[in-house]
Order: sequence, then structure tokens, then C-alpha cells
Amino acid sequence: MAATPVVPENPFILVDGSSYLFRAYYAPPHLTNAAGEPTGAIYGVVNMLRSLIMKYQPSHMAVVFDAKGPTFRNEIYSDYKANRPPMPDDLRQQIAPLHAIVKALGLPLLCIDDVEADDVIGTLAQQAAAEQRFTLISTGDKDMAQLVNDHVMLINTMTDTLMDTAGVVAKYGVQPSQIIDLLALMGDSSDNIPGLPKVGEKTALALLQGMESIDAILADPDAVATLSFRGAKSMPEKIREHRDILLMSRELATIKLDVALPQAPDDLKIQPSDRDTLIELYKQCDFRRWLSEALDQGAVTDRVLGITPAAAAEPVETVVTARERDYETVTSKERFQAWLDELRDAEVVAFDTETTSLNYMEAELVGMSFAMKPGRACYIPVGHDLGMAPEQLSRDWVLAQLKPLFEDPRPRWVGQNLKYDSHILRRYDITLTGIINDTMLASYVLNSVGSRHDMDSLSLQYLGHRAISFEDIAGKGAKQLSFNQIAVEEAAPYAAEDADVTLQLHQAISAELESEPGLVQVLKEIELPLLPILVNMEQLGVQVDSALLRQQSAELAEELKELEAQAHEIAGQAFNLSSTKQLQTILFEKMQLPVLKKTPKGAPSTAEEVLQELALDYPLPDVIMRYRGLSKLKSTYTDKLPKMVNTHSGRIHTSYHQAVTATGRLSSSDPNLQNIPIRTENGRRVRQAFTAPAGYQIMAIDYSQIELRIMAHLSDDPALVDAFSKGRDIHKATAAEVFGVALEEVTSEQRRRAKAVNFGLIYGMSAFGLARQLDIPRHEAQTYMDKYFDRFPGVLTYMENTRKKASEAGYVETIFGRRLHLPDIKSQQAVRRNAAERAAINAPMQGSAADIIKRAMIDVAAAIDKKWPQQEVRMIMQVHDELVFEVHENCIEEAKAELVKIMEQAAELKVPLIAEAGVGQNWDEAH
Repeated sequence: MAATPVVPENPFILVDGSSYLFRAYYAPPHLTNAAGEPTGAIYGVVNMLRSLIMKYQPSHMAVVFDAKGPTFRNEIYSDYKANRPPMPDDLRQQIAPLHAIVKALGLPLLCIDDVEADDVIGTLAQQAAAEQRFTLISTGDKDMAQLVNDHVMLINTMTDTLMDTAGVVAKYGVQPSQIIDLLALMGDSSDNIPGLPKVGEKTALALLQGMESIDAILADPDAVATLSFRGAKSMPEKIREHRDILLMSRELATIKLDVALPQAPDDLKIQPSDRDTLIELYKQCDFRRWLSEALDQGAVTDRVLGITPAAAAEPVETVVTARERDYETVTSKERFQAWLDELRDAEVVAFDTETTSLNYMEAELVGMSFAMKPGRACYIPVGHDLGMAPEQLSRDWVLAQLKPLFEDPRPRWVGQNLKYDSHILRRYDITLTGIINDTMLASYVLNSVGSRHDMDSLSLQYLGHRAISFEDIAGKGAKQLSFNQIAVEEAAPYAAEDADVTLQLHQAISAELESEPGLVQVLKEIELPLLPILVNMEQLGVQVDSALLRQQSAELAEELKELEAQAHEIAGQAFNLSSTKQLQTILFEKMQLPVLKKTPKGAPSTAEEVLQELALDYPLPDVIMRYRGLSKLKSTYTDKLPKMVNTHSGRIHTSYHQAVTATGRLSSSDPNLQNIPIRTENGRRVRQAFTAPAGYQIMAIDYSQIELRIMAHLSDDPALVDAFSKGRDIHKATAAEVFGVALEEVTSEQRRRAKAVNFGLIYGMSAFGLARQLDIPRHEAQTYMDKYFDRFPGVLTYMENTRKKASEAGYVETIFGRRLHLPDIKSQQAVRRNAAERAAINAPMQGSAADIIKRAMIDVAAAIDKKWPQQEVRMIMQVHDELVFEVHENCIEEAKAELVKIMEQAAELKVPLIAEAGVGQNWDEAH
């Protein structure tokens, strides 16, 4: 076994930037910034550079790229690299910012006309070797193996492998000095080097192992005939006939070692970074982790050079710096009164709470922070255990003073995730009103996919400022302190900064929203009014029958045992059904099932869609899928829900998230109410455990086919609008049109296929996808789609126009002006672009449906407050297109009529908006 190569200390590093640029472009992650501009290739190359610098700590280094235009090799052979496609536009536009980052890092960058990056690297390596200097070449290009010697080694950072002389021999079967001849003999399709006709790698190796070099082969071609490889007898004639091609191929494959360069190795010293420029570039690319690091610790190159951030550059003035901050810890009634007077008079106040827990039903208030102008904030500790604890003010007294201000309807408050802060105040019988803005929601409305919407990420993105993180003051992992355990002296700057940064984010994001009145409307008329409604729903929670859930868990455990036994019987042996590795062995090695898809590491995939397809022809995948479904249902719901019942309320309290999904839909967690299956019997049984309290019933009201109705509205297709307007069964009406039969003659199978077409189209499904879903030939599925578009031409026009508008603008919009950005819509990679185009079709419908149900929740909440102030009607859940209520038995019919009416009036569409209500003792019965 060959010894592991060892890189000497402080190597001279040469990076083949062009090689890595292309490799990074095709490798995940496929990133984009907030503006939808591609950044994945930039990220890949810079990540590799950072890795090299941190690992090898070089003092001298160069990043070498190919220059624009032809090189001397094109003069030798006009078809050199002629088979390469043009550079994709979304790669080309990453070159300039990548070069800018490389330079800002202080790294020498070289682009030399008329030669390739390989030639520049070869020349510098040769010069360094002449000075007895060790060179490490970072590349993924096999051509570079010819440069390896005692002073030169290759590193492939994507596979983290080093290659010395022994490594070249082990990988390619020849010495580094023979690599040129190997490439010349076998040719290189990527560079369009012709080589000897019909000579591949195996034959080329045999030739070199027998004759050592092209020079020896050309000097005595007949000697080749004595070699033992297949085709050796006819090889001399081929060598003579193609001598010129072989010599030209060798010239093309030879890296120049004598390029005239403006700098020698000793001149290529890493320089101090241009920190301000680097920070700005990281912001533009949305490289938030590196931005945070650069702000906090300095650029990676500076750290290698031993330069501290303070010495590297003055602090960036995008945000108020530490020197300019005026943060006060308020511990006396006199200072509290002074701040209270200012709060009363202020037009805008940023507010934040510090608590003992992230669980809003359990958290206790530890302190509050306020800011009214950038750089000036206060922190009022009321529940710390350490430090200045004896001097802190009484929590009850402070809250009593602030309660009138918090409950004053005059708009003044801004915050970051004010839903949480509202919960904390509710614990102390205070209802927060007068909300002007929530920076999390404002960022989300501005661009739901542009970034994460937490305060630390937004601070980096909008302010170029790394905020103090909770881990900075509380530690990490199992030993992490809760906020009340942190000394006031350490907690106060963190807490005050939260309010300060929130105020500055409010100013920065509001400035961006000013030019987008449609987005301002979404924020002010949908998202902000919804916030207190979600607080009410979360506080109220939902009742579950824990005993019934435990019974269901026991029954599911028995079913899982039966499925496991079935699986073992089919497989002919026992195995762990939850082990991906064991399942791969059983399915694809023992049972020899076809491999439909592979994982990124090359193993056969056992993903859900793979098992679904295999289950059509084989029994074991079907059993595995059923086992997985029941196992997830048991662990996620029937086992977990009883443990989530709050000890004080006796109910379960989920968390609804407004700033998570790309389309505007609410999501929920702890528990996730959106994912309880409704199409399976066991899923519906879980819903039976969501029960009504005594004297109440559960009422569920959901929108009927809302996305299809939105499609009719957006496309304005006459036939589709007519079908909905006349109250027809839309799937039956579609079947009548597509199959050319009378409405009353439509069969159940025709309706099923029409339903698949209807829903498939709104999700941008192709004929191939429809064929798979219906298990029919692709041409038949295409015929259905063609007939559909023939009968509903408005839908096709809408889809084509939407794709075009999305490509031009980079986003689509809902009926109400919510903007849904599509970063991959202009991607040169067809898979990503096609996925974005499918999303462009569906997003306006899904986003509009989300807006409609949010508007309905706002209107319903207002009606409940007005008509049933004694809580005879309570909105307790929102799941997809459905609202769930607890309704007192005395007002069931009245509430049903009123609530359905309100929901149906939540939007004015060109077709009727229909809401359907059901009532029962539990959620399942109400469906």
C-alpha cells in the first residue's frame, strides 16, 4: 500500500480556477441570492479556496483562470475544444463577482492571454521547482498529472485527495513524464484532441508500457507489432498513417512551461484583504456565514497573515458600531420612569422580550428591551438569578406600568416575531395592540425565498452587522444556560441590541417596501392583522383524547408487527425494515429488483417515489411503504400527541408559522397539524382524537376545489368559468369536454382521469408525469392534455403567459399582489428551470389560496368577536384550505350559516367561491 503523501509546511499553492469553476457550477448546492442571481459556482470555488488556506496556511498563492478568446493551441489545431458547448449564461455571470471576491481576499489572480490556466500553472510550478520550492497544485484536471515531480503535488479538494508520483502511477498506470504521451495516444474528447484513431486508454497504456514513449514508438513502429495487446499487429501501419496527428496531439496535450509572466512565484504573496469590499460582496451573494465571520474574525486570509479585524480595516459603518451605541440597563424606578415617558411620546418603538424558554406556553419573562432611535436602547431586567439580580425591578410592578402602553391601540410597536412576544405578555394578562410592523413578516413579504427571516440573518443581510448570538452569552449544547441564568451584565448588551437591530431592520426593510405598494398591502392587510388571530388560536389550543390515542398506538404496534412478519416472509429472511442499508441489500442484491434511481453516493435509492413505482410490480416495496406510513403515524402522532398536552390547559398548543413556506401558506409545528393523513383510514382515526369539549361540537369548514377555481379566475377560460358558475362537477365537466361525451354519460373512470388532468395541470405536470399517475402510455396522456387545451384554450394561454412573465420578472404574483420569487426560472440547467416553470404555474394558485384563507380568518375572527363575545364560537385550527372551530351546541346552525358566508366572501372571483361545513363530536366526524 502506497504511503500517504505529505505536503511540506507553507507550500506554494496554485489553484486551477477554471477547472473548479465548471465543477462547482454542476455540483450542488445550486444557490441564488435574494435577487435570484446564481451564486453556486462562486460559493463552490470560494469554499475550496478557504479550505486550502485554512489547511495549509500558505504565504504565497495564485488563483489562475483561463483568459477570454483563443489560445496558441487553436492555431495548431482549429478544432481544439471545438466540441465544447458555449458557457451557460448563469455561469458566465458568476465570473466577475468570483474574481472580485478572490481579489478582495488578497489572493493574486492571473488571467494570461493566448495560453490556458494549465500553462500558467505549469510555468510557475517549474519556476518554483528551480528554486527548490514545493508547489501544491489544486485541480481536478487529469492533464496536470504531467507536472507532478519531487517538488510538485496535486490536490483535488472536491475529493480531498493528494497525488504524488506514486499516486499518478497508481491512478493512470504510467509515470508523470508519460502522461502527455498517454493523452496524445488515446486523445481527449473533452478538449477534442484527436489521438490515434480507435486507440483507447487500455491500448495506450499497453503501448507505453511496452515502448515507454511516443518517440520510441515513432522510431520503430514495427516493434509495436511484437507486443501482446489486441490489435498490435495492425498498429504499425496506423502509427505511420497518423504520425502527424499523433505529434499534433502530443503538442496539444503538452503544458507549456515557459509562458512569459508578469510575476514570479516570490511575487505572488497573499495580501491583506480589502475587508469593506469583501463584506459588500458577501452581502450581495448572501453568503451570510462568511459575512458573519468576516465581520467578527476578519477574512480567512487575514487570519493566516496574523491580521486582526481591527487592524485590517475600520468597522463597517452600515450599522451603528459598538463605539456609538448607547445601551442602558434600567434597574431603578427613576430611570424606568424616564424611559416610560419617552415610550409614551415615541412614534415608533422596537420591543423585544427575553424569557426562560422558547415554548410560549411555558416561558416566563426575564427582561424587556426597547429602542426608539438607532444606537440607543435600554434593557429592563426583571427575572435574572445572577449578577445584579437584587437591584432589578419587580416584574409585576414593571408590567403594571407598561400594560396601558402595550394595550393602547395607537400604533407604535415594531418587533421581530412579535407573535412570540405577544404570547409572553398574554401570560401576564396583557394584550399587545398597536403593532406597526414585524420585521420577520416584512422580510418574508418582500421575498419569501430570498433569505432566512430570523434576526441574525436579516441583520447580516440588511445591515451588514453580526449581531451578538444567544450562544455567545449562553454557551452551547447540554450546558447551555437559560436566559435567567445569565448574569445581567452579560445579558443586557445582547438584549438591548435585539431592540436596536430590530428598529434598524424596520427602517431598512420599510425603505425597500416603499416602492412596492402591492407588497405593503399584503403586509398591512393580511400578515400583520393575522398575527394576533394566530396568537388567540395558539393560546386556545385544541382538545385531544389521550386515551384514544394510546389505544390507537397499541393497535398500530400490532399492525406494524404483522407487516414486519409479511416483509420477512416475502424476503425469505429477517431484516430491519427501518434500515436503509439492509433494505437496499434485500431489494436490489438478494431479490434483484430493478434500480430505478441512485443516491448522490451511487447507492440504489429506497425513496418513497422509488418504492411507489416498484410496488406496482413487486409485493415487498408495497409492504415497506405501508410499514413506513404506519410507523411515522405512530411516532409522530399517536405516541407523541398525548405527551404534548399542556398540564395547565389540558390541551395541545401548536405553533403556526407565517414566514416559512415559499407560497404564503401557513405551516405548523409541535405538532404539525398540516401533515395528518386524511386519505388513509388510520390517518382519519387520528383526527377522531381531536374532540369537542362538553357542550360544544367541532365544525370544519373547507373551501371546495379552491385552486381549480383560482385557475378558472386567472385564466378566464369561458368553458371553465361556465362550468364552475353553473355549479357542475368540474371533473365530470372536464371529462365530458376531453372525451367528447354528454355530461350524464361520463363514466367513473373518465372522471378519475379528468380529475388527474385537472390537478396535474395546476401543478405543471407533464404528459410523462400524467402517464405515470394514470398508468397509461405517454402518448395517451399527451392526447388527454391536447384535448384539454383544445377545449380550454384560456388555460393554455394563461400557462404560456405566466411562464413568459415569470422568466422576464423572476417572480409571479397572487391575485392580491403577494410576490413569489423563482430564483431558478432563468437557469441554464433544464431540470432546475423546468421545476421553476412548474412552480410558476402553481404558485399563483397556491399563493392566492393561502391569501384567501388568511383573509377569511381575519374576517371570521372579527365576526366571532362581534357576534359571539362569550366564546360560543372559537377558531381552533387552520389546516390547508380548512378552518376548524369549536361551536356551542346552542348556535350550531347560526354559526354554520354565518361562517360559511364569510368564508365565501373572502375574495371576489369570476367563479363562485364555495365553502362546505361539517359538524361532529370530533374532527373526523366534522368532515
